[in-house]
Amino acid sequence: MRSDKPLILISNDDGFQAKGINELVMFLRDIADLIVVAPDGPRSGASGAITSANPVNYVKIREEEGLVVYKCSGTPVDSVKLALHVLVPRVPDMVIGGINHGDNSSVNVHYSGTMGIVIEGCLKGIPSIGFSLCNHSSDADFSPSCPFVRDIVSTTLEKGLPYGTCLNVNFPDTDNLKGIRICRQTDGVWINEFAECNSPRGAGYYWLTGSYKNNEPDSIDTDHWALDNGYVAVTPTKIDLTSYKLMEEMKQWDFKL
Repeated sequence: MRSDKPLILISNDDGFQAKGINELVMFLRDIADLIVVAPDGPRSGASGAITSANPVNYVKIREEEGLVVYKCSGTPVDSVKLALHVLVPRVPDMVIGGINHGDNSSVNVHYSGTMGIVIEGCLKGIPSIGFSLCNHSSDADFSPSCPFVRDIVSTTLEKGLPYGTCLNVNFPDTDNLKGIRICRQTDGVWINEFAECNSPRGAGYYWLTGSYKNNEPDSIDTDHWALDNGYVAVTPTKIDLTSYKLMEEMKQWDFKL
């Protein structure tokens, strides 16, 4: 790895062979040295899961000037932890998750393996960004996102991020991106989350499915509004989940014990 360039650690939850992560590598090859440590297969919905009951291993897939790619047997967060513990020659200047095949806006941030990567990097005090495209196809077209990915990464490397804050970036599935909107997470929820199927043995079973319900469709400062209107949604996301307002209120509660 060349010391004259930033070092970026990249992972994903779609597996090291996914188109999104390989497109991301192509977008950033001239900006930074890249170390890719990604799961050996799909791990969508892994969130911050870690492997504790089984060993985790890695295999080097290829090495070129300014690029090393590894696959990992564990989760997305395992991949980041293992990379930071064993594989990176120095603390990376940035951790990136993505580019994910699918939307990680609104409450999806809580389920996302892509954002699990980003939050893990953030917990380690490293500027971290998650990139996602609102298209689940394995052959999705990531090319419209290229200049925005490069701009967001370059600017964040220059400006930095506050400790405990990362970026969740989502791209609408369109060739006509209108620009960047800095926005907040939409208040929404998944409903009708399982479909019951009949079994020939008599017992029913269930497939995860569901539909997304936007609780504030008219709010124009949200990530969903940005995506619905053709903008790149950039949401600064904090890892401290404390409700400070309620914490102060609770100090006045009359607890009985």
